[in-house]
Formats: sequence, structure tokens, C-alpha cells
Amino acid sequence: MKAIIAEIITIGDEILYGQIVDTNSAWMGAELTKTGIKVKQITSISDSAAHIIQALDEAKTRADIILITGGLGPTKDDLTKDVLTGYFHTSLKLHEPSLADIAAIFRNHSRELTELNRQQAFLPESCTPVRNVLGTAPGMWFEQDGKVFVSMPGVPFEMKRMMTDTILPKLQAYFKTPAIIHKVVQTTGIAESILADKLEVWETSLPPHLKLAYLPGMGGVRLRLTGQGDDAGQLEQELQQKIDKLSGIIPNYIFAYGEVTLEEAVGKLLKERGLTISTAESCTGGYLAHKITSIAGSSAYYQGSVIAYHNEVKMRELHVKPETLQLYGAVSEATVREMAENVRRKFGTDIGVATSGIAGPDGGTPEKPVGTIWIACASQYKTETRLLNFRKDRLLNIEYTAMATLNLIRQSLAAAVEE
Repeated sequence: MKAIIAEIITIGDEILYGQIVDTNSAWMGAELTKTGIKVKQITSISDSAAHIIQALDEAKTRADIILITGGLGPTKDDLTKDVLTGYFHTSLKLHEPSLADIAAIFRNHSRELTELNRQQAFLPESCTPVRNVLGTAPGMWFEQDGKVFVSMPGVPFEMKRMMTDTILPKLQAYFKTPAIIHKVVQTTGIAESILADKLEVWETSLPPHLKLAYLPGMGGVRLRLTGQGDDAGQLEQELQQKIDKLSGIIPNYIFAYGEVTLEEAVGKLLKERGLTISTAESCTGGYLAHKITSIAGSSAYYQGSVIAYHNEVKMRELHVKPETLQLYGAVSEATVREMAENVRRKFGTDIGVATSGIAGPDGGTPEKPVGTIWIACASQYKTETRLLNFRKDRLLNIEYTAMATLNLIRQSLAAAVEE
């Protein structure tokens, strides 16, 4: 079956100036993929008639569907409707249902309908109007030479409602789309290059209609296996068989299947096992606690934290021995071990974790350079520690430390089950 290709064009100087972030394209790409439509290009252009026409001319040579957002407001810099009217060699005509919708919005807000807003109900005669139930700018659907052009407002909640209610169902009816299914495997604790080496034989064996993507991020590497075919049921079964084989190759590095974060996966494990946890943080300054408590329902397992940034706080609140700090320093295995064990006792939790390190960009020594970080995870059975060595970017060091600590918790929980 022929793939249906879409292209997205976002119009607005504010996007190019960096004044707003284009979240529309990411959302549309995800939703189109679910319907079996592939997005091959996303283009952002200025509020310029010449640029809009050039972008349309280029897009229609590559795509079956051209989706346009932005430039439909009532002010003079909103050019999209006028440009499309000329591009499709038509003229504007009052669309009474759109005018009624616009008037109702103004009436509901106890405001008088302005002439500028009334003009928004004038639409190109050759288009099929797309109702906007949340705003004053109707969408426009054009068909030309077997291709579909759709213009929508740039306001995200208006665009999403229009896509969901009207455009996506209409595109599926217009084009016979193939099934596209994604399977996501979340991994952590392994570099992308090493992961690729481990999966080389498995990946090479994939048939042409199954594609693997490596998507590295802060918490690890997301593996996305995408399949395309005519039979969704058969495709689902085939994808799952491949995932089962992959899982047998790298079982220790997989923490979840689907769109699940590491902190969600750790929280789920703690909740399932009825365990509680507390944190003692130095170099991460509360970021680890933030990651844990960002998950809804974390109060079921998370008790509290001590941010022991200064050595005096480590001694007073966490009872780290003065001689430990004197002999080994704050950034040491001995110190982080005592922090983890003592925060566990302080809060009466099943697990205590701790971080201590040199986040940077200064403060390092030849023996302990910037990026030297110790983490620990303590339970009633044992205390596990890890030495981390990162680079000089302070914020990245903090974020990576938090994710490494979450993975240490996960590994400790997995080991406890195996024992």
C-alpha cells in the first residue's frame, strides 16, 4: 500500500524570532502517525505572501497532505487566508454558519462583534469551511489534483479541537491509510552505541516493514520499533514477537514498555511492593526529590528529604561522622553511604538514597575533578554505592545524577526480588 505523506507548514514571525515554541507540529505529527499518515517535513516560515506561496509550491511536490497553521487572525499581518484565496484562484464570500459561530462567541463574552472579526467569516469560495468551536478563525479545506491542503489557526487548543473533531477523521476517509504501529522499549544505564552493538544481529534480522529508532534522552535510550502494514492485527502480533526477542537480549537495561519515565517506573515498583523511600541530597539540591514527587500518587511511598548541602548540615541532620568528613571528604563513598543509611533511619523508611558530588563548574581538585559524584541506596539488607564521572556542565551533572540514582533504586529493587 502506498504511504500517505503529510507536510506541516507553520506560519508566524513569532516562531522564527523564538518568541513562542512550535508545539503544534509535534502534536500533529504524533496524531497523524496514529492514523497511518507519515509526516516527512515540517517547515516554519515568516508572515510573507511570497514565502507562503513558495512553501506551498514545494510541499505539494512532496506530500499528499499539506497542513498549515497560523496567520488566520483578524489583523493586517495575518495573511494566510488572502494568500490561499489567490493561490487557489478563488474569491472570498461570507460564510453564514461561521459568522453565526463568531457572533455567538462575542455574545457569550458580552462583547460587541467588530468589523475585523466579522471579516473572519469571509472564506474562499472553493474551500470547505472547517468549524472552529473555540475561536473566531474558521479552518479551510482545499482539494487540488488529489492533494489536500488544510489551513488552521495557530492557537494550540483551537487547532487540536479542529484536528480531532473534523480533520483527522476526514483525512482517514479521504485517503486509504495503512496501519502504523509503534512499540516503545525504555532502557537506562547503557550508552546508545553499546546498546546498538548488543542489538546489531536482532536489528539486522528485521524485515523491511519494521524499523528501529534509537532515541537517547536524559533518562536513557528509548527504542521505538515501528511497523507498517495493511493488517493491524497481524502487525501488532509481529511487533510483539520482535519485542519479546529484544527483551531477552537486554533484560537488565529495560525499565518499562511504552511511554513511561524512569521516575514513573521506580514509583510503580515501590508502590507495588509497599515500600517507602527518603532522600538525602547534597549536589542535587532537591532535584532528585522533585523527580520522585513529580509523579501523581508519590505520597504513597515518598516520605521526605534532607538537603544537606553544607557539611554542618550533614553532621547535624544526618549524623555523618566528623571523622568521616575529615578523612574522606564530603564527596566520598564513606560519606554518601552514611547519608543514605542515616536518612533511612531518620524517616523510618524502607529505602534511603543519597547524592554528594562536585556539580561544577568549579570546586574540583586533581583527585576529585568537577563531575565526580557518589550516590548510594540503602535498605535493611545492604547499601549499594556508585561512583559517577560526568562533565563540567552544572545543570546536566545534577540531572544525570538524579537519573542515575533513580536507576540505582531500580536495580536495587530488582536485585532484592532475585535474592
